[in-house]
Amino acid sequence: MPLAPLSWPELEALTDFQLDYENGPTNAQSCLRLFGQSESDIRVTLYRDNHAWCPYCQKVWLWLEEMRIPYRIKKVTMFCYGEKEAWYKQKVPSGMLPALELDGRMITESDDILLALEQAFGPLTFSLTDPRVLPLRRLERLLFRAWCNWLCRPPLFPGQDKEGRRKFIQVVQQVEEALAATPGPYFLEEFSVVDVIFTPYVERMNASLYYYKGYSLREENPGFAAWFDAMETRLTYRGTQSDFHTHVHDLPPQMGGCYANGEPQALENQLKVDEGDWFGLPDVAYPEPANAKQEALYRVIKHRRNIVKVNPANDQFFDQALRCALTAMMTGEVCEPPKDADKALRYLRDRLNVPRDMSIYAAKHLRTALEKTAQLAGERQGEPIPVRHRRDQDPANFR
Repeated sequence: MPLAPLSWPELEALTDFQLDYENGPTNAQSCLRLFGQSESDIRVTLYRDNHAWCPYCQKVWLWLEEMRIPYRIKKVTMFCYGEKEAWYKQKVPSGMLPALELDGRMITESDDILLALEQAFGPLTFSLTDPRVLPLRRLERLLFRAWCNWLCRPPLFPGQDKEGRRKFIQVVQQVEEALAATPGPYFLEEFSVVDVIFTPYVERMNASLYYYKGYSLREENPGFAAWFDAMETRLTYRGTQSDFHTHVHDLPPQMGGCYANGEPQALENQLKVDEGDWFGLPDVAYPEPANAKQEALYRVIKHRRNIVKVNPANDQFFDQALRCALTAMMTGEVCEPPKDADKALRYLRDRLNVPRDMSIYAAKHLRTALEKTAQLAGERQGEPIPVRHRRDQDPANFR
């Protein structure tokens, strides 16, 4: 007999997830990071986007976390998912992200920010201007351009996609050679600012090319595979790390479009990313934390009223359907949702954000529970994810 959905108090009793937002592991929910120091020691305020989608914000965020510099975080709306706050436009008229306030001085442009932080706090292993770092910075930009040329240009003539692939792989081989030139998995002999610089876009390349082009950067290149594995040993990186589903759907409005090649492998990968199995994707390889389900449950409970409110379905109806999915996730038992709950459950499945909402394994469990529960109600999908903007993700509902 199917299990009745647990009440919210009964669900609350199933999670004891806790996180020290100020001094504990890197996480996307913090607004203050102290690393055991006093709030009076803070000289830095980082302005980054609410959703943790911005790659340049991730670069500065990761640098601060690695250096354990006490800082405040103020979260700002990116244009692609809402109107930028007036208070931020007063501080930064261009609206650019990230921005950083250091000792009362406002700085924009991520490389300028890192240079200013180096001058104030010292380099992360090597300086941005070190002769060993400069050619690797140029290589990162070369890789970025090759990725954009392949991913973001609509096909105008036969063979264009294959040419884009060829040129991208040509640059990847240069990166593989750079990684192979050191004894360890990082770009230089130890973890450094170079790895921070490569992280944001390599993470997005890994996701987008898998989905749109059927190409698996991590699986097809041993140097990158070892680099990702090494990065995932770092709690700093794990706290900023996103998943494939989040990236492939946040990138199109930011990049001006991402173009699929329609090849069988790409179509197969798209189905996996959009509908599961999410545990079979090459977006993470470190062992799953024991409390991943408890984290997912805790985060939903924290925001449950707004999650229910913004869903297109009737509030009472979706509240019950959501509790069915959470009950199934935590008990492993079948919990049948209300009739026709499939669209509402998949709407939420498609709008989970990593790491804004929760860490990567927690999201995999929640997506899986939402999809399995939706399957009991039907095969209809939720409202399509927009590609020209992401106003469906306006953060005003979740501040």
